[in-house]
Amino acid sequence: MYEKELNAMLSAVRLAAKHIMSVYATDFEVEIKSDDSPVTLADKGADEILRKTLAESFPDYGFLTEESKDTGERKTKEFVFIIDPVDGTSDFVAKDGQFCTNVALARNGEVVVGVIHLPASGISYYAVKGEGSYRLEPGKEAVRIHVSDREKNLRAMRSISHCNEKEKAFYAAHASSFEPEITPVGAAYKFCLIAEGNKDFFYRSGAGTKEWDVASGDLILSEAGGIMVEPNGKPFTYNRDDVYNRNGYVMANKKENLFLASLKADGNQAQR
Repeated sequence: MYEKELNAMLSAVRLAAKHIMSVYATDFEVEIKSDDSPVTLADKGADEILRKTLAESFPDYGFLTEESKDTGERKTKEFVFIIDPVDGTSDFVAKDGQFCTNVALARNGEVVVGVIHLPASGISYYAVKGEGSYRLEPGKEAVRIHVSDREKNLRAMRSISHCNEKEKAFYAAHASSFEPEITPVGAAYKFCLIAEGNKDFFYRSGAGTKEWDVASGDLILSEAGGIMVEPNGKPFTYNRDDVYNRNGYVMANKKENLFLASLKADGNQAQR
């Protein structure tokens, strides 16, 4: 199921990657948007490529993307592409290679196809609802991936650019549960690392992310056996009126490793 959509999404991210990497190789300019986040010609051009390419094959599907104006028309659609053309623009600007292109397809609020592409390496991660998660390297066959079964010495990650004091305090309070080094990782690549069993945990507090940052990763992680929820334990829905992930999110290789009791307690104290 959704084979046509998956193939179109994989082709589209590869096409967008050519533009992204052509800009990456130059001394590109960086603009600052109204929300203080950076944007470059790579973001804008990749957004246009993805929208145009996917709309040609699926003219009746809606779009929610980071770099295009949200007209609200998507709310009338059964199927909606949720797109971040360059997830981790700060990483792109820093030229650290840890930026991604995220494309998800949601049907009535549920992600049914997810693709995360790493333009710097050409590697894609993808999943279709009910069909597992896969890693696809250039010139190779896709390999099915799965989360680790760790319950102790969890390998945790933090954001390269956005780790805040609340997150640092959480890791300090639960240091005995994690390996000593909390690895900085960029953009949606964090989902892929947990999905393929190389990492086990990530926590993001606050409203700094939006649907397009997590939609594709949510499915890739869950189809690999992992889980992502709000810190209060609530699962995510997509194509919402409010695209902000207001409460942040937490993800792990298994539900038992989400620390939900602790995170819920912290949330209750913050509301008092």
